[in-house]
Amino acid sequence: MKFLGGLIVVLVFASCVPINKYNELLEKEKQCSEDLLKYKTDALNFEADATDLQSRHDVLATQVIALKADTSTLGSKYRTLYAKYDKLAQINETLERTYGKLRLTGAEESATLHADLEQKQIELQKKEDALLELERELTNKQALLIEREARVNELEKIIKEQDAAAERLRLKVANALKGFINKGLQIEEKNGKIYVSLEAKLLFASGSTSVQEEGQKVLIDLANVLATEKELEVIVEGHTDTDKMSGSKHPKNNWELSVLRSTSVIGIMIDNSEIDPTQLMAAGRSEFMPVDENDKAKNRRIEIIISPNLNELYELIGK
Repeated sequence: MKFLGGLIVVLVFASCVPINKYNELLEKEKQCSEDLLKYKTDALNFEADATDLQSRHDVLATQVIALKADTSTLGSKYRTLYAKYDKLAQINETLERTYGKLRLTGAEESATLHADLEQKQIELQKKEDALLELERELTNKQALLIEREARVNELEKIIKEQDAAAERLRLKVANALKGFINKGLQIEEKNGKIYVSLEAKLLFASGSTSVQEEGQKVLIDLANVLATEKELEVIVEGHTDTDKMSGSKHPKNNWELSVLRSTSVIGIMIDNSEIDPTQLMAAGRSEFMPVDENDKAKNRRIEIIISPNLNELYELIGK
């Protein structure tokens, strides 16, 4: 990151540097841009994974509701079949008593009653077999329901813990930066992430990529807070308005300006805190993600996006 800070200064005064040194710096800038594209792709993949994770949670919750309904239906069928079974048992007992009484009244009547008794016994056995099958199915459904509920509860617990941690971090950041709230700084939490938005006027002079003294104070305070949180991923995004850059020196366009400003911000944070550089990523959005079509000043900004580490959730889903 110190190298990128130096690169910025060299690029600004490129006209005073030998051509071979200038080409070397351009090659390094190209490498940085390729690294940035990779990091942006990774960030988008992480966001897609988080969305996919929430979708899987919703599917599991829906399955639990369906299993509860199935269990209720099976319980009702079980009770109905059990009542029929009890009734058939009573009928069978009555037939056996009647058969005993009429056994001597005639061979024909005895044969008829015997056949009727056998038929009832067959039906009774079928009902008993069906009852046992329903019991087995009900037991399996209940076991599956318990398993799915346990997984859903575990997912919900982790998600709630992460939401609570995000809110605690938001309050911690807001408290550390409260002196700058009315000076072009906004903090909000959405979708489990914390967004710290700083208007460009707080950090940079017009067209510049060097952070001003007051802006450095904001970034250092924020970096010191984030340095205590080791399970975070931090994306620093540069944004510009739609005004075109003029002149032949760097930055030549809004893309370069947005990227160079984000790398300047990261350089300040790394040089003045114990924050882990592997948690940071620089990105440039140029003019293409405005927050207010009618207010260019609001669009010229740095957004610092703080995301939780989702490894624990991925491991649970992997099981």
